[in-house]
Amino acid sequence: MQKSYGFLLTGFFLSALAVAQPVAKLPESKLSRTELEAHMRFLAADELQGRRTGDPGNFVAARYLAEQFRMLGLKPVAGQPDYFQKVPFLRSKPATYARLQIGSDSLQAGKQFVVIGGKETNLKAETVYVGYGLTETADGYNGRDVRGKLVVAQVGSPEATTNRALLAASEQKRKLAAEKGAAGLIELYTSGTYPWPIVTRAFQGEQMTLATSTELPTLLHLWVDNGKNQLAGLKDATQTVTVQTSGRLQQFVNAVNVAGVIEGTDPKLKDEYVLLSAHFDHVGIGKQGGQPYTPADSIFNGARDNAFGTVALLASAKALQAQRPKRSILILALTAEEMGLLGSRYYAEHPLIPLKQTIFNLNSDGAGYNDTTLVSVVGLERTGAKTEIETASKAFGLSVFADPAPEQNLFDRSDNVNFAVKGVPAPTFSAGFKKFDEELMKYYHQAADNPETIQFGYLLKFSQAFSYAARLIANKPARPQWVAGDKYEAASKALYGQ
Repeated sequence: MQKSYGFLLTGFFLSALAVAQPVAKLPESKLSRTELEAHMRFLAADELQGRRTGDPGNFVAARYLAEQFRMLGLKPVAGQPDYFQKVPFLRSKPATYARLQIGSDSLQAGKQFVVIGGKETNLKAETVYVGYGLTETADGYNGRDVRGKLVVAQVGSPEATTNRALLAASEQKRKLAAEKGAAGLIELYTSGTYPWPIVTRAFQGEQMTLATSTELPTLLHLWVDNGKNQLAGLKDATQTVTVQTSGRLQQFVNAVNVAGVIEGTDPKLKDEYVLLSAHFDHVGIGKQGGQPYTPADSIFNGARDNAFGTVALLASAKALQAQRPKRSILILALTAEEMGLLGSRYYAEHPLIPLKQTIFNLNSDGAGYNDTTLVSVVGLERTGAKTEIETASKAFGLSVFADPAPEQNLFDRSDNVNFAVKGVPAPTFSAGFKKFDEELMKYYHQAADNPETIQFGYLLKFSQAFSYAARLIANKPARPQWVAGDKYEAASKALYGQ
């Protein structure tokens, strides 16, 4: 029995060694904790002032990433002069004063209505209700003349279920109202991911949106709280409305995504790309952060969210460039995630490499971590690479937890969703957590989220697992696919012609 047992034990270890040896020889296993710590300490340093999109610290971070790409030997995307994809933004400062009177009712700015956009205004006009205000047809303008009048519309659209969708619809209806000569647009806010008090707080701060024109928008644009249907009269009949507002000071601002390419080794598969992404922006300093701060610590450094994922992106760039996989890799550091997933939205609409050639997106982002024994993957069961992700994580001593905090709808709240809506399978590879608890919230979007609080041994394992997962997916014989029946499956079939 002893001899047989010894033989079996020896066989087990030989088998384990046979699996472990290839991983041990990969560049992922040679990544340096010290080097990753240095990346973290630079990206989340006080000197970068919270990396807010459009501010100098954000550009410093972008330059750092680009020069790391250069040093590692990544190439700019073909046709690009450098590693930067310019992203045009419109920055709006909050209105300094606003007054709105509907009939005999006076509404209070910041509580019952918010100024979304427009120049300084002092007007008195009649209203015209246009449903959602997105079309000419029945639930829209229906041939009515709105010149010189205030168009009243429901916020969003029947299909808009996220704040991103509400804002996109809002932009579309503002453009149509301006084309029709309206004096302004009032939207009745009755739904959305966030309750009204959070909406008002957001719009009383600085806003960044993608610039869709070379001219500054001037049309008066308000959102009014209609959660209790107290403004039903705006829908039922013409009202006389008086508006006075300073408007929002607006200016065009350029920012950048940072993109570098690792060419694949397979003559056929190298024309297919695995997109690795992480956002490198955060929320800035002081009042910009939207959370409490002190004079001693007013910088929202964003170590966990998302210098953590950005370091994993740099680690992957180094490992995958050192030993290139069969498919090509696009390393993409994204700006303006904190402004509403805008950097990824811009890239998805203006891809440097055709999305049809982008067969998978492995995104790295998260609210932080409270469990260093695992990685949390949002969309693990949906996006066709479960085996590769679990294998890669296990190789570096980490288990995988699928879809944490389901009540938070996290899949549609990170940059991956902008690729998913186009059809690209796109999970998010996050630092370990299962739910939003006190430990997580202690740092999430807080001034306390500094490099000194990071467990760098865990950062190393996380980065190794992220890179190895990308390698396995890039070497996978068949493309990953959405699971049958997923809400993004139809978009995938349209994109890839399946």
